Amino acid sequence: MVPKRWAKRAVTRNAIKRQIYNVSPQFQHSLPAHAHLVRLRTAFDRTHFVSASSLALKAAVRAELLDLFTQASVAHSKQALP
Repeated sequence: MVPKRWAKRAVTRNAIKRQIYNVSPQFQHSLPAHAHLVRLRTAFDRTHFVSASSLALKAAVRAELLDLFTQASVAHSKQALP
């Protein structure tokens, strides 16, 4: 789920969702097999990212997702230790 406050255009929200689907399998082995909620911290404004298919948008979203998934997997591994 990507709210309108983070990305106004539907095409941008769909591009962000595709990035989530592409990045999440990389962390599948380090996270438990549950439903996960991905909560982005950055707004993706149309003035900065003119096109939803721009490489700049894809890179920005991917960088944030990698950071979020890394933090989640580290937190999970710390929780799993006795």
